[in-house]
Amino acid sequence: MADSQTNSDKILYLLKTGGEQTARQLADALGMTPMGARQHLLQLQQNEYVTSRNKAEKVGRPAQYWSLTPKASERFPDTHSSLTLSLLDSAKDLYGEQGLVALLKNREQQMRQHYLQALKGQDSLEQQLQTLATLRTQEGYMAEWHQAEAGYVFIENHCPICAAASHCQQLCDSELALFQACLGPEVNIRRDEHILKGQRRCCYRIEPISDGR
Repeated sequence: MADSQTNSDKILYLLKTGGEQTARQLADALGMTPMGARQHLLQLQQNEYVTSRNKAEKVGRPAQYWSLTPKASERFPDTHSSLTLSLLDSAKDLYGEQGLVALLKNREQQMRQHYLQALKGQDSLEQQLQTLATLRTQEGYMAEWHQAEAGYVFIENHCPICAAASHCQQLCDSELALFQACLGPEVNIRRDEHILKGQRRCCYRIEPISDGR
């Protein structure tokens, strides 16, 4: 998080990347008092950027957990959304559905070349995932990865082309194909969570294929 961000911005970022949290959890992460965090949350709630729910704890009273609302997406970058939508519509009008598909395939190939160049010389899947996460974060996806049972999880906490992807599903299909092309045929990749389905992030399960499959 940049030092120039306000505390409210930092709270939104933490909720974006970490999911629902209590005021105390947010306060601990930001080095402030729970009361201070709660004041920021109430202001964000008044602006309809966050919402809360009571959640039962193992011990004691239910705790109040905070999460982002759909409106909060406007506080995060959506890369030139109006221009992108206009260009997609124009491409479809001029060249038809097949022309639009060809345009997206060309975009996918250009991105693939860029990513493969960055991944060159990296032998381990862990190195490749870290480089891919760095590239995607630079593009606004707030990407991260971690090891999981039977493989890895690759997470994108934000979609900077969300408006365009909502308008053109092929963009999402193209990105799934892009990951598969970059990581190679030795892994299976599936999308378990999807921002366009109302979930808070896109989550990909990546599992190496064993020789004895």
